[in-house]
This record gives sequence, structure tokens and C-alpha cells, in this order.
Amino acid sequence: MHRFAAHASDLSAAPTRRQLLGAGGALALSGLLPGAAMAQSAWPAKSVRFVVPFAPGGSSEIVARSTAAELSRTLGQSVFVDNKPGAAGNIAMSEVARAEDLHTLILGHIGTLAVNPYIFDKLPWSPKDFKPVSLLAKVPSLYVVHPDVPAKNLREFIAYAKSQPGRLSYGSAGNGSAGQLAFEYLKMSADVYMLHVPYRGTGPLLTDLLSGRVDASAIGAAAILPFIKSGKVRCIATGSAQRLAQLPDVPTVAEQGFPGFEMTQWYGMLAPANMPQASIDKLSAETMKAVKAPDALRRLHGDAAEVIGDTPAQFAQFIAVEQERWKKVIARAKIKPD
Repeated sequence: MHRFAAHASDLSAAPTRRQLLGAGGALALSGLLPGAAMAQSAWPAKSVRFVVPFAPGGSSEIVARSTAAELSRTLGQSVFVDNKPGAAGNIAMSEVARAEDLHTLILGHIGTLAVNPYIFDKLPWSPKDFKPVSLLAKVPSLYVVHPDVPAKNLREFIAYAKSQPGRLSYGSAGNGSAGQLAFEYLKMSADVYMLHVPYRGTGPLLTDLLSGRVDASAIGAAAILPFIKSGKVRCIATGSAQRLAQLPDVPTVAEQGFPGFEMTQWYGMLAPANMPQASIDKLSAETMKAVKAPDALRRLHGDAAEVIGDTPAQFAQFIAVEQERWKKVIARAKIKPD
């Protein structure tokens, strides 16, 4: 920020155009001009782009669109979702980190924030490029199999996998994705081996899972529940701490021999680091209300999502805890990027 000073010689002479502009800039920076204060308080001044760093069809898009719909009502400007998949979310993260229009946000995720820093030797972005806004929701991972797999529950599935090591495959939305984390966590806990088949997003994965090209997967509840209810896949366990109201007859992983096991995907909102703190504070306050609005709660609870909506400081602390947790799993499972 530049500081402006008036000299006695300037005051005795007629002001030039540059001096007038400089004085106006000084007044604006000092907050003396009402227009400057109005411009800052009026954020957003145009439509807001909410980038989702994954392909359409997954839990990430469901959470983002629900939040965007509510924010569009309260911010006075349209908030629209823009899917931008690729490179485990790094393409979108890198683009938004460089955004300068102050109207571009991104959906933070367990994969981009707690996994990518530990599987890539060098990222095209840095965690310092972003400011946390709010943790939006947690979505439990559901462990599912194709109906042709002869297992009705997790115990039977593990026994079946151990009887023919390496012959079963599980699919995920990509290397380092939440789905891979969830299944690798299960494999480590159960001491079982299965082939990992990475896809470019949840949509392509679902296509092959439904057709039986892969045997199993761990997918966020919001994206897979409709297919479970229609019988196109079978849920053998939930990664939640408690049974889900949507699937009351499906036991958790913990109930089936793995006490303390819990696996949830999580989604939060981030802004580029250049966004003024006043805008971050306003956005955070509106976001916390948006995810807890009646329509949003109905949509997200219907998809088994746990709505959070917390402060930037709380979200920052949550990210740090998750990074420490998954750093250990990644090292043990030797997860590498595509």
C-alpha cells in the first residue's frame, strides 16, 4: 500500500490531474471516500465461480451445488459451479490460486488438501495460496460391490478376497482420491490385497462398477446411495461411526470386526489468498448459514451427508489434523500419483 503526502508547494499551486487522482486514491485507501467503503462491503460485485476440481457425478458436485444454490439467494449474485477435473485436482487448484478477480472460489477436499501434498514431489500450488472459508460437510464412504460378487457383508467379502489374492479389483476416482484412501485404509486394517484401478473421476468409475468391470469400490454416500437403493450395487459396510438412517440394515466397518474404523470424505470452501479478509468473513458467515438452510439440510441429509459449516480458523485446524492423519496412511500404502 502506498502512502501519500501533501507538500506546501502543492497546496499553493493548482492541482494537476495526477494530483487529484492521487489525492482521491489516498482518500479511498484511508477509507474517507464513501465509495471505497461501499465497494468493499458490496462484495460480491458480480457472479461468483465455485470451482469443483473433479468430474461431474460425485459427492463433491452434490455438496457444491447445494451450497451454491443457497449462496445465490443470500449474496445477491449468482454463484455457479464449474467442474474442472484433472491431475488429482491440481489443475483447478493451481488456476484458482492465481485468480485475481476476487470472485473465484474452490471446493477443498480430503484429496487435494490432505493427500496431494504428500504424494506429489512438487505441487503447482501451495497451501499458502488459499484462505480457508468453511468446512461444508462430511460424507461417509460406503463400501460397495457389484451384485455378481458373492459377498453379502464385509466379513464375507474379506474372506472371499483372501481366498483368491490379487484377483479382485477395486476402482476409485483416481490415485490419491478419497476412494483410494478409503479402500487402502480397509486393506491395511484387514490385511488383504486387491488390485487398484484408478479412473478420472467418480462418473467414469460408476460406469465400470455398474457394468461389473471392477468388483468393488468405496464411494461417498451422496453419489452411490441411488444405485444401492435400486439394487445395481450392494453395500457391504459403511465408513460412518454409526449406522446410516438411509441404510439401517447395513452395519459399519467397525461393527464387522474393526473397532474404531471410520472413513469420511469431507468438503470445504477455499478462497485465493489475495481475497480481502472482510470478504472472507462475509463469505464465511453466509456459507455457515447456507449449508444449514432448510433446503440445503434436506438435500444433504437425504444423501447421508453430515452438515458442518464452521469458521475459517476451525476449518484451518481441521485441515492440519487431517493432513497429519493421512500422511501416515499414504506412507504405509505407498500411494503415488498417476
